[in-house]
Amino acid sequence: MYTQYQQAMDFLSQLDADWAWLIATVGACTFDAEAEPALNPYEALIQAVAYQQLNGKAGDAIFAKFKRHFDGFPEPEQLIATEFDDLRACGFSGRKIETLKGIAEGAVSGLVPARQAAENMSDTELIERLVTLKGIGRWTVEMMLMFTLKRMDILPVDDFGVVQGYKRLKKLEDAPKHKEIAEIGKTWSPYRTIASWYLWRVPK
Repeated sequence: MYTQYQQAMDFLSQLDADWAWLIATVGACTFDAEAEPALNPYEALIQAVAYQQLNGKAGDAIFAKFKRHFDGFPEPEQLIATEFDDLRACGFSGRKIETLKGIAEGAVSGLVPARQAAENMSDTELIERLVTLKGIGRWTVEMMLMFTLKRMDILPVDDFGVVQGYKRLKKLEDAPKHKEIAEIGKTWSPYRTIASWYLWRVPK
C-alpha cells in the first residue's frame, strides 16, 4: 500500500538533489512508529512540560516519577488537588508546576479540548487557543499537533534541530532566521511535518 509517508518521501525527494540525498541517506520515514496517537491533548501537554528545557534522560526521569506518584496518569482534577511539594519532589520547578496546574484547569474548563474535539479543530485554532495557557508556547503545541494528532503539515520554525538541520543540509554559513525558514518551508507543504522529521536527522 502506498502510504502518506511514502508520498511525503517521494514529494520531498523531488524538491532538489539535497533532499533526495537526505532521504536516501536517512532511509524510510518511521514517524508513524514514533507518534503517540493514544494520548489526548491534556496528556500530551503535560508530558511536553516534563521535557521542556531538559535532555531526554532528565525528562524521562521526571516524567517517570510523576507517573509513579499517581500510579499512572492523573485525571485533571487529581492534578489540580495535588500539593505543590509533591510535584516539586517529582523534579518540577515552581514555574512548571504552575503550568501543569494551568493545563489541568484548562482541561476541566474545556480550554484544553478532548481528543475528539481537537481532531475537528484546525492547526491555527489549536495553536491560538493553547498558547493562552501560561508556560505553553507555540513550539509545545506544535509538538502535540505533530506527535499526538499526527498532523502532516506542521513546521516548528523555532525548533533548533530543524533550523540547524537545514543549515547542514544546504551547507550554509549561518542558520536561517525563523521567518526565512517559514518562507522556505512553504515549498515542503503539505508534508512539512515529515520534512522536519528528516531535518532532525541530517548527518553532522
